[in-house]
Amino acid sequence: MTSGRAVLVEDVLIHVDRALRGMCATLTDLGDELANVRPALPGANSAYAILTHCLGVMEFWGGQVLAGREIVRDRAAELVASGPVAELVARVPAGRDRLLADLVAYDGAAPPTGPLEDRDRDDLPEFTRTQGGVLMHIYEELAQHRGHVDLTADLVRHASGVRL
Repeated sequence: MTSGRAVLVEDVLIHVDRALRGMCATLTDLGDELANVRPALPGANSAYAILTHCLGVMEFWGGQVLAGREIVRDRAAELVASGPVAELVARVPAGRDRLLADLVAYDGAAPPTGPLEDRDRDDLPEFTRTQGGVLMHIYEELAQHRGHVDLTADLVRHASGVRL
């Protein structure tokens, strides 16, 4: 029989995988040119940058906050990243596998094992007090950014004259 802890992780990972697959499919459909286009809105990011950011989210929150690995992250660089879609999509399974490895000692009720950045500790106290809250934050980020990728795709297709 699977423990309650494992069921929670498995259930969350089902949704993590759906979000990642959806983002990869959208970027693949967009192709290299459109995936790297930022919509003409203040502060908008390209679909490529959003997926790059999602890999950073999983690495930081899973690796550092849940597993206690020291992660050097350049969040600002994630949001301006660009490049070939196939290379980015090829990085996704390794990021997902690292997240799974980072959850080996997961205990949903326990406090996070790794350090948080001051802004996260101060701005996000409701989901940084337990590992379960942190895991749900990872999923929340991926789910919301899945929507961002789809909306971004619609905007850049429209602006480039591609029929929706």
